[in-house]
Order: sequence, then C-alpha cells, then structure tokens
Amino acid sequence: MNPPEIIAEFYEPGSKLYQTLVWHGEQVVNKAIDVAKRVPQLKPNLDFIIEAAMLHDIGIFETNTPELGCFGVHPYVCHGYLGRKILEKKGLLQHALVCERHVGIGITIEEIRLHNLPLPQRDMIPISIEEQIICYADKFFSKNGETKGREKTVGDILNSLQKYGSEKVIRFQKWMQLFEHP
Repeated sequence: MNPPEIIAEFYEPGSKLYQTLVWHGEQVVNKAIDVAKRVPQLKPNLDFIIEAAMLHDIGIFETNTPELGCFGVHPYVCHGYLGRKILEKKGLLQHALVCERHVGIGITIEEIRLHNLPLPQRDMIPISIEEQIICYADKFFSKNGETKGREKTVGDILNSLQKYGSEKVIRFQKWMQLFEHP
C-alpha cells in the first residue's frame, strides 16, 4: 500500500492542495512515530501509523474550504467520514476508521445530535491505540492559518479545545499522560 499513490488518485500531484495534504500528513506521521516510540509497551503498529497518518485527511477535497483550495459541497467537519467512505471503497477499513475518528479529537453521537452536525449518527471516537496516537499528533499541526509550518504548543491546543467543552480538554490531557508527553 502506497499512500502517495492513493492521494494522487484524488488530488493533482504538484497542486497546492496536494502539497498541503502531503506536507501535513508528513508532519503528523513524524509526530505520531515520535509518540509511538515513547510508548512501546502499548505495542503501536508503526507501519499502520505511517500509512493512516498520511491518509487521515484524504476527504478534505469534498469539503467547501476555499482557504485550503477545497471547493466541494460539504462542511469541513465532514471530511473525516467522507475520507472513511473513500478508503472503505479501496478496502482499507482500518485506515478508514482513522479518517472518521480523528476529527475534533473525536465526536460522540450525543455531540452530533446536540449541535445538529451534518454527520452520520454514530460515535466517531478514536478507539485503537494507533487511532489515538494519530488524532493526538494531528492536534499539533494546522493546514492553514498562522500556525501552518510550526508545531502548536500544548497551551494552543488546550485553548482551542476548550471552546468545544471540558471533556475535549480532559481527553487530550489523558493522552498527554498516556503518551508520556515530555
């Protein structure tokens, strides 16, 4: 399985959007591998982490996010489940779950209903250790805005999560402990 080849099926190689997606994926891969190596006792699958971290945002092209160069019809919050559909069609079922479950540090069915989110009615919470590592690593990087190109601080991440509720902050803090954040 070759993630850049899969990405190239949906994104024009060399385009700004392709470069942004691959660049972001590589940042998340590097962070996720660093995290996984700190916790060998959890037995994370490094090969899977590399593949899934590269593909976790594959669904963004179907969203209406012009600042990224995406001119689809769906809100950005949908990119995870849209990516899941793409990867399921390719037979990559575990990778597909990473796509769906990484958005917003995970979204519960209760949150979907409470906020009337345009998402399937199901829990989308990272479960496997690899899903959790990738979701955690993804929070350190942005694809746009003033943080593009640099790793966010823990303070930046916790501040951004706070607007979605204290349970998001608590989940991230638990991951910091689990993943032995330096």
